[in-house]
Amino acid sequence: MKVHVKYDVNFICRTVLEEQLIKLNINYSLIGLGEVEIQGDLGLVEKNELSLALKKYGIQIIDDQKEELVQRIKDAITEMITGGKETRLYKVSAYLSEKLEYSYPYLSNLFSEATHSSIENFIIMKKIDLAKTLILNDQSSLTEIAHQLNYSSVAHLSYQFKKTTGLTPSAFQKIIRRRKEKNLGRNQ
Repeated sequence: MKVHVKYDVNFICRTVLEEQLIKLNINYSLIGLGEVEIQGDLGLVEKNELSLALKKYGIQIIDDQKEELVQRIKDAITEMITGGKETRLYKVSAYLSEKLEYSYPYLSNLFSEATHSSIENFIIMKKIDLAKTLILNDQSSLTEIAHQLNYSSVAHLSYQFKKTTGLTPSAFQKIIRRRKEKNLGRNQ
């Protein structure tokens, strides 16, 4: 028997962080996506214990300042794309500059240097990943998905979707429907 599940990665990460910090008796505050403020000093032994505990879940502590800023850029973009209408109204450059308190050219150069890709490409990849998730959930039309992801039209979404995945969103939908029908047929 196959069971389909839906999950919230951010919620899971927050829960794991909280559980591990409590387990190690570390006083903390969760500030935002990927940020934990430790109350007081964290000794080397405690930091290593926390690092090992989190590593089991694919979470790692970032020590390098540039790497940390690149992760903050990724988190801010994710927040912008998945957030409400107010975050989608911003221009990316203005949003990142305001949120991270650095100039956009600096953030863009740092991101490109560290990831060998541009912020714009990362945004497209995140949007297409979210579009695939929304298509899989089968609760929104392509028009609604395009609007939710701040595309100017379904055609623009379709172009980027096909360029990224090799499939049009409609072809992707058909494949998903066929798989679901095939799986339903097996389970009956």
